[in-house]
Amino acid sequence: MTVADVKALGGVGVEVIEILKKSTPELKKMSDGMLLSLNEEELETIQQHYKKLNRNPTDIELETIAQTWSEHCKHKTFCAQIEYEDNEGNKETIDGLFKTYIQAATEKIAEDCDWLVSVFKDNAGIISFNETHDVAFKAETHNHPSALEPYGGANTGIGGVIRDVLGVGLGAKPIANTDVFCFAPHDMKNEDVPAGILHPKRIAKGVRAGVRDYGNRMGIPTVNGAIVFDERYLGAPLVYCGTVGIMPKGMQDKTVTPGSLVVAIGGKTGRDGIHGATFSSIGLDESTSASAVQIGNPIEEKKFTDVMLKLRDLGLYESVTDCGAGGFSSAVGEMGEETGAEVHLEKAPLKYKGLKPWEIWLSEAQERMVFSVPEKNKKKFFELCAEEDVGATVLGTYTDSGKLVMFYEDVKVAELEMDFLHNAVPKMKKTTKWSLPKHKEPDFVCPKNLGAELKTLLAMPNIASKETTVRQYDHEVQGGSVLKPFVGVNNDGPGDASIVRPLFDSYNGVVIANGINPKYSDIDAYWMAASAIDEAVRNVIAVGGTLEKIALLDNFSWPSPHGASLAALVRACKACYDFATEFGTPFISGKDSLHNEFKIGNRIIAIPPTLLISALGVMKDVRKRVSMDLKKEGNLFYLAGETFEELGGSHYFASKKFIGNKVPKVNAEKAKKLYNAISKAANAGLVESMHDCSEGGIGVAAAEMAFAGEIGLELKLEKIPCGEKIGRNDFLLFSESNSRLLIEVAPANREKFEKIINGNAVAQIGIATAGQDLVVNGLDGKEIINENVLELKKVWKKTLNW
Repeated sequence: MTVADVKALGGVGVEVIEILKKSTPELKKMSDGMLLSLNEEELETIQQHYKKLNRNPTDIELETIAQTWSEHCKHKTFCAQIEYEDNEGNKETIDGLFKTYIQAATEKIAEDCDWLVSVFKDNAGIISFNETHDVAFKAETHNHPSALEPYGGANTGIGGVIRDVLGVGLGAKPIANTDVFCFAPHDMKNEDVPAGILHPKRIAKGVRAGVRDYGNRMGIPTVNGAIVFDERYLGAPLVYCGTVGIMPKGMQDKTVTPGSLVVAIGGKTGRDGIHGATFSSIGLDESTSASAVQIGNPIEEKKFTDVMLKLRDLGLYESVTDCGAGGFSSAVGEMGEETGAEVHLEKAPLKYKGLKPWEIWLSEAQERMVFSVPEKNKKKFFELCAEEDVGATVLGTYTDSGKLVMFYEDVKVAELEMDFLHNAVPKMKKTTKWSLPKHKEPDFVCPKNLGAELKTLLAMPNIASKETTVRQYDHEVQGGSVLKPFVGVNNDGPGDASIVRPLFDSYNGVVIANGINPKYSDIDAYWMAASAIDEAVRNVIAVGGTLEKIALLDNFSWPSPHGASLAALVRACKACYDFATEFGTPFISGKDSLHNEFKIGNRIIAIPPTLLISALGVMKDVRKRVSMDLKKEGNLFYLAGETFEELGGSHYFASKKFIGNKVPKVNAEKAKKLYNAISKAANAGLVESMHDCSEGGIGVAAAEMAFAGEIGLELKLEKIPCGEKIGRNDFLLFSESNSRLLIEVAPANREKFEKIINGNAVAQIGIATAGQDLVVNGLDGKEIINENVLELKKVWKKTLNW
């Protein structure tokens, strides 16, 4: 910049940042001070670029580059070159975890799959729904904001993912929300919570209220989710929010034409959320400020949702995206990547005066969308927005310059080459080695009172009823919820998945499920990921879905992208490829959050490696749905799938203060064959109820089915099909082996059911009985549990009743 330029810039509040003469350590100090979250190589790359331009960058240019190059936006670890060594000394070079495992899995499956519409290139993934419509699905994390300001963090987390679905293709109508939370124990003593960290119960209450208020006020049902408790989430709780949307076919493609207008609609711009993208790309500590947390307004988002769908159907815009991380910087920068854009920042409507140009550009103020609108459509576009009282503003024009140029009051404040902005970030190079941990094996004998052990498991927070949270969400709005979070005679049994019928002139439906098993990563993140995929798929099968059309989302939340944690990430990604391809369930979208640690002096509280797998299945006829509650005494009770002595990372071992080493594994070939047979039987109307075995194994799953239907149940453990000899009743009852479902069949359908299921590990292990008692007979035939199912339900409901 010339002296005159610098003077003009100062007159509009823009600074020129000296980087040309700085040493690398000085650049790093500057980056840390400005919260740019750039590493030394990236800073040197920027410095060299500006040396070629023979000038220093402005603050808005440097902030734009930092936002665009952030881990949050560029997923640098997933694109990095990683030198990986496994437990046996085998070495390999991985050229990008995403490309090698996640994307490659989808590409392989796509060879025999014709229902993928748009994957990995937009705000959400899109698959075919039926002859007239497609469905989109996206799940996001809002972890750091929720740690600092739980209500606002979760509130804007769900608001942001709704906008992701609104901004996919030319826009999808949101039809369902999901939420999955990971908290530290709610009953931690105050003295055990370090200064600078909110109490887990305070976080939990704020988070659930934030999701509740946004989703309910938007008129979108929240229909699926989970809550996981572990003391390692103390400093960094995890908040996953997801949205499913529906759109007419042919709406997946969008374009930006030079000469079209850059139009923003929705809320005004303030300082809230500035540096959100870069702040989420580093760990938390006592000094972290809540100023990076956005402020939500669901009513504003509801208004522009309604008008946007009208604008879409009239074809008044050619492209759209949401203002998420990075605000206008991200939205305009990405939309104009292939063309160029000229923006006049003073035109942005502000909440209040005093914002500097870079703050206007980087603000992550919520409820804003950016469009590419042809000049000829401007009048009609603005008229419709005015009718719905939705603010709309022309910020500038898309150009053919290949540059992002910004002005403020006629002063040029930034000029960035799109190619450098989007493609010049250096590829990271990392090295990691995986070592199989060795935990102490449990040495306790089988307890005599297994009824008491069952109650202990049912009362554990990860297993106990989440009713006090789930009841706060509207499941009925829009009228399409066919199978809701709770089922049974009193609608209080834990459903495996939800089913939504989005079009009332069709019985087609979508099945929404999830899988998450962070405790297994204490042993091996590979099998943790495999278990999450199997659980998500299994939950779709449990409600009557099929493997015919299931798409997956991957959401990685990791303690850090270094050392042993990075090795665990590699292991998890390898499993994602292996089991997605085996099941034929492609990944269509995902997100990573890789810096979930809280630093207090020399102490680091790091989360366990956590992978959420969300599943979206398409159901041809929702009238064939299956719920998990027992239906009628005298019905036969089957277990499908083999049981192994796999209690490593289980809740039973956790109740005894052990981890163990035998983590549940997945045999995808057997599971796939089993799931196809079960789906065939369910679609033939031969299944009365069905429930997956997960946390707490057969014991917990059977108890849940019984108390959901308020019907008695008698089980014989000696009948359980096992993949290996198991000599203990407690291990057999509480093993968490994957790929297992409990199934209720009417006696009249026994022959047909067994004919379809023949060739799989399936056996009748019990019968529904008169009365309301759960009776379990051990391996020697003697009674080992006799508990009233209503008493079991009380225990299950009590823990989280706050």
